[in-house]
Order: sequence, then structure tokens, then C-alpha cells
Amino acid sequence: MSMRAVIYARVSSTNDRQSTDRQVIDLNDYATKNNYEVVKVFEEHISGAAKNTDRPILMECMDFAASNSIDIILCSELSRLGRNCDEVLKNVLHCKEVRLNLFFQKENISLFNADGSENPYVNIMIAVLGTAAQLERDNIKFRLNSGRAKYIAEGGVLGRPQGTKKTADQLKADYPSVVKELKRGTSIRRTAKLCDVSNSTVQRIKKALAL
Repeated sequence: MSMRAVIYARVSSTNDRQSTDRQVIDLNDYATKNNYEVVKVFEEHISGAAKNTDRPILMECMDFAASNSIDIILCSELSRLGRNCDEVLKNVLHCKEVRLNLFFQKENISLFNADGSENPYVNIMIAVLGTAAQLERDNIKFRLNSGRAKYIAEGGVLGRPQGTKKTADQLKADYPSVVKELKRGTSIRRTAKLCDVSNSTVQRIKKALAL
């Protein structure tokens, strides 16, 4: 009898610059080789630095797995689950509590062994790898802030060029589905998911139109 699996794939970009396609293909291949039945694929476009509660697809994946007798969640690498060590460990702890296995293809580690016993090294490995991922993010943030400070010191001006801010009518024309959902009383997070836009975009529209 094959094990039931779901795939969780994530990229940071919310536009077409990045795709989850390669992650999904590689994990489907892994599932086939290991006789896993892939029940559902969850794909998310959001920063790995976001908190778990701000990642609706990840939360949906966890809830689906817990309520549909899923044996294992397949991820291409640890950083797909998040770049914040504390948030990653929260997910790991939750999966351990409900006996839901997690597998990271790049690191070739999982929470539980084939016989169901806990992997004795996984907590240490995940803590170390998660911390390294967070340090990488902090370094990127430092370089960006340093570059921004240099730009301002040399006379640069941050923000949108004057006159480029969209009017209320332009926002209504560009995001009719978002406006429709907000008028219905749909939450910002769910509106963003339904309309395939970022939470910040929905917040900006809600504020501009006083919805």
C-alpha cells in the first residue's frame, strides 16, 4: 500500500520571475520512485521570511494533511518551508505532534524514519540549517539597507516618482476582483489568495478606497 503525500512548493516572487514548476516536477519524480501517492500539490508565491500565519497556502497544506490522512509532506529544501528559524521549528513541532512526516529533498532528511521512529538528528540539523537560512536573509537585508543608505547619501530619493501613484479610479479599473471581494467583507488574506495578488496590494486598495 502506497503512502499518501502532498507537495508544498514555494518561491519568493509574486510575479512571473520565479516558478514552482521545477520543485513540483522533482518532487513528483521522488514520489514516484518511492511509491508515494501524491494527493495534492500546494504552490505558494510569498517570502520565506513571512510568518506562518501570513502564509495561507502553507497553513492550508498543513490543515489538509492533518485532516486527510496524509503520511508525508514533500518539500524541495528546508528554505521552502521558511527562512525564519523559529517559524520553521514551529511547523516541525506541529508535524511531530500529529505524527505527520516532513521530507526535504535537497538535504535528504525527514522527521521520521521508515519504521516510524523519530530521526534522532533531525532537530539539530533543522535548527542549524534554519539558522543558516535566516543568517543568509539577514545578510541580504544588510546589503540592501547599506545600498539604500549610500543611494540617499548621494542625493537619491526613495519612493514612487511624483505623480505615479494610482488614483482610486485606476485601482478600481486595475483590480476589479479585489474591490468586489473587499466590498463583500472578505478578509485581506483571503482576498489576496482568491485574486492572486499580494496582501500589501489588497491593503493598499482597501485603504485608498476606504473599504
